[in-house]
Amino acid sequence: MVRGKIEMKRIENATRRQVTFSKRRNGLLKKAYELSVLCDAEVAVIVFSQKNRLYEFSSSNMQKTIKQYHKHAKGALTKTTEVEQYMQQLKHESADMTKKIEILEASQRRLLGHDLDSCSAQELNQISSQLDRSLRIVRERKAQLFMEQIERVKAKERLLLGENAKLHTKCGSRPCQKPIVQEKGVGEASCNWMNSSPSSRSQTISNSDQVETRLFIGPPVMRCE
Repeated sequence: MVRGKIEMKRIENATRRQVTFSKRRNGLLKKAYELSVLCDAEVAVIVFSQKNRLYEFSSSNMQKTIKQYHKHAKGALTKTTEVEQYMQQLKHESADMTKKIEILEASQRRLLGHDLDSCSAQELNQISSQLDRSLRIVRERKAQLFMEQIERVKAKERLLLGENAKLHTKCGSRPCQKPIVQEKGVGEASCNWMNSSPSSRSQTISNSDQVETRLFIGPPVMRCE
């Protein structure tokens, strides 16, 4: 026959309460003994009755077990205290960071020209000085970047000139040059033409119109001496 579920509450009848205490106490101590033997565990049980009578069981030594319990309980309490202190520290740091963020956001809005109505003349002067310093730093950085870019372009130019010279040396030729030299007789012919009569000039122009010209389509040919 299956017993019904027992309601967990204080037994009002003193006789029944005493009988139940004796049965369950013996069962508890028996289970503690079985646990210590089967699982090779260190088990200690302390029970005080309603009349303040002591009942105990220990698989080894009760005092040793109690000392070990106090040691672990103290360590757990210390860890709990450390965790609580750490949490409090994190809360304070979080509050400080929130205040710093609010201050930085307000400063950023003022640097962008917002919320300036509540600023005093001294604060406005500080904001103006800070903007001037920031602008000077930006310009210096910009000039530095330009100089670095120019140096890179110059280095690339030197590299290309060196490669060009190597190619000409390998091909057995020298780099092409285009000296600005006036051809022989050109200056003299120009002066004679300017000093000649109008009829002679017309004759010269008519003769130059008879010069044969040819149209060449294609890439330019570089001629080197």
